Amino acid sequence: MLGGDDELVHREVLSPNHGERTLPISMVVLHYTEMKPVETALARMCDPAASVSAHYCITEEGEVIRLVPEDRRAWHAGASYWRGIPDVNSASIGVELDHPGHALGYRGFADAQIDALIPLLARIVKAYDI
Repeated sequence: MLGGDDELVHREVLSPNHGERTLPISMVVLHYTEMKPVETALARMCDPAASVSAHYCITEEGEVIRLVPEDRRAWHAGASYWRGIPDVNSASIGVELDHPGHALGYRGFADAQIDALIPLLARIVKAYDI
């Protein structure tokens, strides 16, 4: 899904933090935000000074928010290397899960969040033959 017409996405909060891809998409990277509330994480991923973003953020309530179009390189994996790929950001779709993480009281992921994640992952895996 390269464009903005995706029935799995509830809204867009577009981040300026992205660039050109230099590799084909071959993986999905899941992160959790370790920030509360989700608006704090969205603000950080949209702050040019933070130099961080992801393609999607999924709230604990199951809302899927697009931050960066899939044809662009989001900045979620930092300096990274995986199975011979030296630029994970260029080769991946990044999905942030709204979650307090270990620093703010780790708990299981919300059912609504996982219910939103599964079809998004299925669409991405199929679209890019991952």
